[in-house]
This record gives sequence, structure tokens and C-alpha cells, in this order.
Amino acid sequence: MKYAIMQPYFFPYLGYYSLIKNTDRFILFDDVQFIRHGWIERNRILKPGEGWQYIAAPLEKVTLGTKINQVKIKSTEDWRDKLLRQLEHYRKRSPFYSQTLEVVKESIALDTDSIVELNKNILIKTCEYIEIPLTIDVFSSMQLEIEPATHAGEWALNITKALDGSEYINPTGGVDIFKKEQFDTAGISIKFMGNNLTPYSQRRGVFESGLSIIDVMMFNAPEQIRTLIDDTYLL
Repeated sequence: MKYAIMQPYFFPYLGYYSLIKNTDRFILFDDVQFIRHGWIERNRILKPGEGWQYIAAPLEKVTLGTKINQVKIKSTEDWRDKLLRQLEHYRKRSPFYSQTLEVVKESIALDTDSIVELNKNILIKTCEYIEIPLTIDVFSSMQLEIEPATHAGEWALNITKALDGSEYINPTGGVDIFKKEQFDTAGISIKFMGNNLTPYSQRRGVFESGLSIIDVMMFNAPEQIRTLIDDTYLL
């Protein structure tokens, strides 16, 4: 069994979906400290003119050390309508605007104050649309007994060991925190996968790379998205 273990991101970029497509089981790691203004509650789309802008789900204030699974969405703000309004400018140039808007609406319609559950639903709905398989678990709900980690890279090793996994795949950005010899000793293969983020037509002069899956869906049919997801490299 191949595993990937990632924090729950909000409408993530293509590389996140490359991990999903290349693993048998995808685990949302929500039992660690939340860091505000990362990718948990926000991501990037095109601005109406040039450049990019953030879309976000507003969160209640938390104290330092609060875990991701304890973070709540701020219910007093009408953030869903704001997000949909931010997408309206795509209507003029995006061939898949209507289909994408429907996916986004289904993704954010979940009645929850949990950012973890919201982001899980986002992954479920977007993967259904793109037509890539997704077997997903939330770590804090698994009641999994694992060995305590002595460093950041050991979390993934210990979770994979507890699940009797044979292979673990991580984004290329995390190479330095892992000790390959520990995986070798445990009989677990570790790979680092990146996505080439090949440009696609955004119907404007300058291509903005690494945007949310929303932008990718606006300009590409599901089969084209799968091709972009498969455009990967290994370290």
C-alpha cells in the first residue's frame, strides 16, 4: 500500500492531487500545530486584471499551539458568497466556468465549522469531478496507535508503519526533514514527488503558476487536468 500524509489544504494546487492520484490511501494529518496564513484556510486564484488574489475561509482566532483539528471556521462571516463573487470574473474567459462553479458550490456547501472537514469535502468533490480515485482518512479520527516521533519527518514513518504500508510518497519540498535510513530499516520505500506545473492557457498574457485547483478546472476539462496531474518528477 502506498500512502501520502498531508495537512488538510483549502482548494490545493496540482501537486497535491498528484500525491492523491499516486497513492492508495491519503491521510489528512490534523493532529499538529496550526500555523495561520498557510494553505489550511486559503489559496490563490487569478485577479480580474493581472496577477493573483487569495480566496479564504475565515477562521476563529486561536492561541499558539492549537492543533489543526481544533480550528473553527468563523460562522459570522458570509465567506461562501464572497468566494463565489471572487470567481465571477472567470465567466468571460473560462470555458469550464459553469462546471467549476458547481463543483466549488458543492465543495463549500458542507454544514460544518471544522476547517478539516471542509477541506476533506473539497478534496472529495474535486476528485469526483476530475475522476481520480480518493481513499481518504482524517488522522485524528483513526484512533491509530503510533510510536512517538522524535523529529518532524518521523510522523510519516510511524503512521505508515502502523498501517503496514510499503511505500510513502511526499512532496519534494520535504526532502530535508526525512531520514531515508529509518525508512530503509523499517522496510518502507520513500519517494519525493513534484509536479512540473506545466503552463496551460489562462487566456491572458502572463501565466500564473501554482494556483488553486479552481483555476486549473476553469481552463481545462477533467481529462486535461489528469494529464497535468500526471506531469510529475521524482527525486
